[in-house]
Amino acid sequence: MAAAGKAAYKRVLLKLSGEALMGKRSFGIDSDTVQAIAGEIRDVVRMGVEMGVVIGGGNIFRGVEGSARGMERTQADYMGMLATVINSLALQSVLEGMGVKCRVQTAIEMREVAEPYIRRRASRHLEKGRVVLFAAGTGNPYFTTDTAAALRAAEIQAQVILKATKVDGVYDRDPVKHSGAKMFKKISYTEALTKNLKVMDATAISLCRDNEIPIRVFNIAKKGNIKSVVCGKPVGTVVGG
Repeated sequence: MAAAGKAAYKRVLLKLSGEALMGKRSFGIDSDTVQAIAGEIRDVVRMGVEMGVVIGGGNIFRGVEGSARGMERTQADYMGMLATVINSLALQSVLEGMGVKCRVQTAIEMREVAEPYIRRRASRHLEKGRVVLFAAGTGNPYFTTDTAAALRAAEIQAQVILKATKVDGVYDRDPVKHSGAKMFKKISYTEALTKNLKVMDATAISLCRDNEIPIRVFNIAKKGNIKSVVCGKPVGTVVGG
């Protein structure tokens, strides 16, 4: 474990859900919430940590839900990918307003608003202390942003995935529905898969297992948690590692 105030990791991948940007709203982006998240990212970057970020799009549009309502799945998934670009641009704007240098790279080319995803260029940005926001998922339908996070983490050789959620960690049951739910401090990739614990989707967990990338699951709503996790404090649940 790292000393207090000292980073335990040099390069990390932060996975945020689109819902994390909503705050107490039922849709869209809450500016106060984005400011708070950006402030925590800024504090971590100032410690010398290189950070990539993947954001979901569920606060705007979720492809699976569109498909369930009769929309063609591929089309719905592309719409969901575009929602992640909106979220990434919003976070970029706030970060830059705080003096944090960052770049948005998209898996779907749209040069007028962001760079195309190029692994070597992303690594170079990170080396220069820039936050890189990886948008548009993997660029392919049928893959979640969890899988995109695992893929990008492997490509940039991140030491850990920081999986931000609305609960304190990984539980044996849904803690919202079951007051007696037990939180795990540490579980293996295989346990997460076989027990179907909904940490990330199966493809993402398998990618992390195959590339030996631990996943730290924690509550994004608790102020200072991103920094605490980066400093190696026993916050949330460790998957693998």
